[in-house]
Amino acid sequence: MDPLAFIDDYLSDDRAGMLNLITWFLNQVLLQEALQQAGAGHYERTDARKAHRNGYKERSLKTRYGETILKKPQFREFPFETQVFGRYARVEKALVNAIVESYLQGVSTRNVQEIIAHLGIEQLSPASVSRIARDLDEQVQAFLQRPIEQEIPYLFVDASYYKVRDGVQYVTKAALVVAGVRQDGYREILGMRITECENEEFWAGMFEDLKARGLTGVQLVISDGHTGIQKAAETAFLGASWQMCQVHCTRAVLRNIPKKYQKEVSFELKEAYGDEQSLQAIADDLNARGYRKAANTIERFLPGLLSHMAFPREHGKRIRTTNMLERVNRELKRRTKVAGVFPNDESLLRLIGAILMDINEEWVTGRKYLTMEKE
Repeated sequence: MDPLAFIDDYLSDDRAGMLNLITWFLNQVLLQEALQQAGAGHYERTDARKAHRNGYKERSLKTRYGETILKKPQFREFPFETQVFGRYARVEKALVNAIVESYLQGVSTRNVQEIIAHLGIEQLSPASVSRIARDLDEQVQAFLQRPIEQEIPYLFVDASYYKVRDGVQYVTKAALVVAGVRQDGYREILGMRITECENEEFWAGMFEDLKARGLTGVQLVISDGHTGIQKAAETAFLGASWQMCQVHCTRAVLRNIPKKYQKEVSFELKEAYGDEQSLQAIADDLNARGYRKAANTIERFLPGLLSHMAFPREHGKRIRTTNMLERVNRELKRRTKVAGVFPNDESLLRLIGAILMDINEEWVTGRKYLTMEKE
């Protein structure tokens, strides 16, 4: 199909267009996998050939945009293997599981029956839901408990928040994600937990678990201004520095000044980051204007705002904020939105864990995030 036709299709009906795009892309992945496994293309004569093609077999795959029909290549000599159905279905199964589990426990939204019908899962029984849950839980736990095999110079910490049922109440809980940039320059998701609190004791326990799995080489921890993270990092990673996310700092300052001055102060902070004297001057000015809380915020975070300057300058843009994880959290929010309120912690962990597994696979097989000095 012509790429321009995909664009026209998407603009006229974005849902149908996205389904067509997914179908085309996944079929291309299947063809590439067939080429690699066969060792040769169609009718290509080469000693490297391992198998001969034997047509296609149609295979359906349910996605959040509807059902798509893919053409799965066949070989004469041995079965064709693909990651498409396993990888893509993992998140779909987790999403379906969260929706159905909510439905069975009576916490679904008004349109959940429509969603269930659209996904074609009316016949899923409680036993089926339990089987899906067990399978996904095993995969997620294996992912979250796997050994950390490389040194992690840069450690990023951030959280996103979700509604979870607790008895008859709906409470907000945090999904805390830890990721890092490895010594080879690639990113990796290192850990994740669901919690109601973010105190020093919690973070100390999480950092110790990461170290037990092999986390070493941490030189800089990047996070928001939560004191629990900062104190736990200082104890867990002796000799490492802490970098206050500059974006979070700006937000914290702006919360304590009138809206009409926020654009001006935001620009001043952006220009001042990296210069201690300029930051102190902004704090002094805000204090003189009567915005003491805003001034205190800058002064409290000032030492942590400069830590990234001790590292290679070309790394600065990416290690002075938690933007790397902010993008992850936006993706988590986007892909969990349809599930609405989660029936329990396990359901939330299951879905987010499955999504993080996909993100991690893209990270470790994609482009390097940073060029490290040792290369």
